[in-house]
Amino acid sequence: MAQEFLIPLVAGIIGLGVLAQILAARLRVPSIIFFLLVGVVIGRPGLGIVTSETFGTSLSAIVGLAVAIIVFEGAFHLEFERIQKAPRAAIRLVTIGAVIALVGTAVAVRFLEGLPWTLSFVIGALLVATGPTVISPILEVVPVRDQVAAVLETEGIVNDVTAAITAVVLFEAVDPTVTAEGLVRGFALRLGDGLLVGLIVAGVLYYLLRYVDLSPGAAPRNARLLVLAGALAAFAAANQLASEAGVAAAATAGLALGNMDIPYKEDITNFKGDITLLVLAFVFIALAAQLPPAAIFDVGLAGIGVVVLVAVVIRPLLVFLSTVGDRFTLSERVFISAIGPRGIIPASVATLFATDLRAAAIELNNPALAQQADLLIGTVFLVIFVTALVQGGLARYIAQYLNVIPMRVIIVGGGQVGRALAERLEDRGENVVIIEHDEATVESLRNDGFSTVIGDGTDTELLRKAGAGNAKIVVAATGDDDANLLVAQLSKTNFDVERVIAKANNSDNVDAFEDLGVGTISAAMSAAWALDNQIERPDLAHWMTEVGHNGDVQQLEVTNEAFFGKEVKEVGSMLPDGCLIAVISDGDRKSVEVPGAETVIERGDHVTLLGQREAVREGMELVSGA
Repeated sequence: MAQEFLIPLVAGIIGLGVLAQILAARLRVPSIIFFLLVGVVIGRPGLGIVTSETFGTSLSAIVGLAVAIIVFEGAFHLEFERIQKAPRAAIRLVTIGAVIALVGTAVAVRFLEGLPWTLSFVIGALLVATGPTVISPILEVVPVRDQVAAVLETEGIVNDVTAAITAVVLFEAVDPTVTAEGLVRGFALRLGDGLLVGLIVAGVLYYLLRYVDLSPGAAPRNARLLVLAGALAAFAAANQLASEAGVAAAATAGLALGNMDIPYKEDITNFKGDITLLVLAFVFIALAAQLPPAAIFDVGLAGIGVVVLVAVVIRPLLVFLSTVGDRFTLSERVFISAIGPRGIIPASVATLFATDLRAAAIELNNPALAQQADLLIGTVFLVIFVTALVQGGLARYIAQYLNVIPMRVIIVGGGQVGRALAERLEDRGENVVIIEHDEATVESLRNDGFSTVIGDGTDTELLRKAGAGNAKIVVAATGDDDANLLVAQLSKTNFDVERVIAKANNSDNVDAFEDLGVGTISAAMSAAWALDNQIERPDLAHWMTEVGHNGDVQQLEVTNEAFFGKEVKEVGSMLPDGCLIAVISDGDRKSVEVPGAETVIERGDHVTLLGQREAVREGMELVSGA
């Protein structure tokens, strides 16, 4: 393509990418869907404006640098503290889960498409990667519990790196002279070089940002540019040592630097995010445009079979095995199983592999090799298209159907009361974050699978970090009433939290809390109520302590219009067996009563459902109209 047309074309692709981002944000779906569609329309499958000849041999270099920025930015956001929220599941997903995905996909490709084992395993390795480019946009519109998000983010970052390196190493196995020992050595060399270079670059950047005067007047800007240059330098230096080691270097540098205490971190994060959006749009559109028209159709029903096995069989299998024993509800495990869209790494590396295979086919005059190249890229892009469109596009609806979008509850104080409350709330599927200052307590909580932030809960910035800005409930449950009072004040005034509840350790302080409009539980009174229940109502007290195991009690607003204007006796027949309406109140809770059979439910009323656990959950769906 002539030089005078290339610049307008690049500008046009970036412009279309920005419009796709805006449209995706408006529709609350991952932007990759629109990137791929734009690429198909302007590329070889569509108008033919962009082809493999458009960028010549420079496309691989452009894609490589873009991948460096994208991977670095994703890793920069992944804090170790966040990974610790679901460590066991995350580790199993990137080890056991990755192996299951690789082998399972390879077997499916081999027997359904008939490709050689070597190329089948190459495709299997590529399709292990999910990646931050497709996971992060989903998590922006689907606010799941922190530990669910942590698992998906960790899997995306780590598998992006290991999948790229594994695929490159396995691609070398196409050469019959390469031994198994050589493959293992090649993987270790690339990973080791990437880790070493990434750590060195992160260390240098940390020193420059921390201890070198970056010019006071322009320090934030210089810090942003320095980090961008560092990401590219890490990628380029590692790639010089070993091909595709650059992905590991960029990820390592980003992860290490993102977890260091560096100045201008927020400026760097915002800048990197904007740059990533631009390069992501360009690369996805450009790669989708390279897709040969016949590649997708050549895979045919066999390719569709691979997609079905990858998404419906292999993904759920590896997720359920990886999350055994962790604090995930069944619905959350199903949701994680349903969210495995593939992203930039398989798209970019598959395109480069296909180019190499086609070049070899021409050189060797081997049409079968060219056909294998088309099957490779066709299979990978078919999986990317379908998983991005279905899993990415329907992610929010899947989450709503499975009821995995919880209310966010922050508990300040991880002692016996805070822990017990967190356990009961998490058992109901709520998104609970505990703030605790004692390191030993934090370690114990994290080992038991609780999402925990270490620090002082009376610190405004720490509350913001824990998510107070979008929390529905904040509970102050420390043993210090002064601290609880301050937490309540900050939650009310700084974050406008809908409900603030505090534990008053000293009964004399109850009035001070209630003057703030804070729901207050006196430790002395709550103990007296519990003892009284054991004396006067032992069966009810026993049942209530088992709530969340066999039985449940839940209060919610009636939003199903089918219930408005109906008497309780009519609504009762609509609820499942084992679930009944125990209490009904108006929206302002000025009127709270145990309803009679002829009590009428009005718009805005709240009902308290009591009964067997599963029956109550089913009743909640009916009452809310979900």
